[in-house]
Amino acid sequence: MDGHGQISTGRVPRLSMEGAGAILLDVAGPTFDEACQARIWALAAQLRRRPGISETVPGMNNLMVVFDPLTVDPLAVEADMRRGWQTVVPEDTAGRTVDVPVTYGGPGGVDLAEFAAGKNMTIGDVVARHTAPLYSVAAVGAMPGFVYLSGLDPVLALPRRHIPRTGVPVGSVIVGGAQAGIMPLTAPSGWHILGHTDLPLFDPHRDPPAAFRPGDRIRFVVREIQA
Repeated sequence: MDGHGQISTGRVPRLSMEGAGAILLDVAGPTFDEACQARIWALAAQLRRRPGISETVPGMNNLMVVFDPLTVDPLAVEADMRRGWQTVVPEDTAGRTVDVPVTYGGPGGVDLAEFAAGKNMTIGDVVARHTAPLYSVAAVGAMPGFVYLSGLDPVLALPRRHIPRTGVPVGSVIVGGAQAGIMPLTAPSGWHILGHTDLPLFDPHRDPPAAFRPGDRIRFVVREIQA
């Protein structure tokens, strides 16, 4: 704690207005921080109970807070966010651990061979490094059910494609920058496609619709490696 009895986070939040009714709190640094993400989840839950706030959306080391500017003073919301960041106590998130079977390469993993060549690695080495970590679901968003996964081996980090594909198939197991993910539906994306899973990530008729929640853990398991 600091001299005022507040919990030291190590990162100073940057706040910015996103339109008239939303504020973004950003604590992202050069690398993803698991401790900061736990604080993001706790702060999101705390602010969600505040009158006038309609939605809190955790991202990767950031938090979007949406409110009604006709009934809530933006400066008061900003003050609550800064104060909450310093004082909130992260909960011990008891998420589930789920094995996700993946077919690597082949028609469902069209970038695997090129990805491996660009890394001066064999396909087997890429698959081994991709399946070794226990990933954490840091955030769910961008599209319904999409999971932003922390824990990717830094050796596999690769900037996104210069020209995104117009339609990356549902179930694609992908890498973009220092993050891993899974496509919950067919949509444009510049992430690299390493494989495919049949696990459904989003079903509007299911409760809850998204298969994963922040704090869940994912372990990729080799189902098959195709040429």
